[in-house]
Amino acid sequence: MEKSWKTVSLGNHFKVVESQLSNALFSLDSSNWNKIILAYEPVWAIGTGETASPEQAQEMHAFIRKVISEAYVSAVANNVSILYGGSVKPGNAEEIFSKPDVDGGLIGGASLVSDDFVAIINAI
Repeated sequence: MEKSWKTVSLGNHFKVVESQLSNALFSLDSSNWNKIILAYEPVWAIGTGETASPEQAQEMHAFIRKVISEAYVSAVANNVSILYGGSVKPGNAEEIFSKPDVDGGLIGGASLVSDDFVAIINAI
């Protein structure tokens, strides 16, 4: 059976994201975090049109906040904006954006259709 990105990433996704945060951002002084907006998209969703469930998005966004809180303080983690970027569409935007750790979306192809983009904006 051929392994897909989705299958490969499921077992290591928390480790990968923690490593990416640590390597890219944890050398910054905490005062710089007010200038940062993070976006998360599962690697298996990139360019596929697939999206994580709202619960999966919430789980990873909460994990990201926890990792930031452990590296800095909870105030830094709670104030950073974390956007979900995996195929947000009018039909799933409201539910994804309703999750407590999802602060908005990084909208791709849906932004090219004005009615879809307006519906996503209205879902916030």
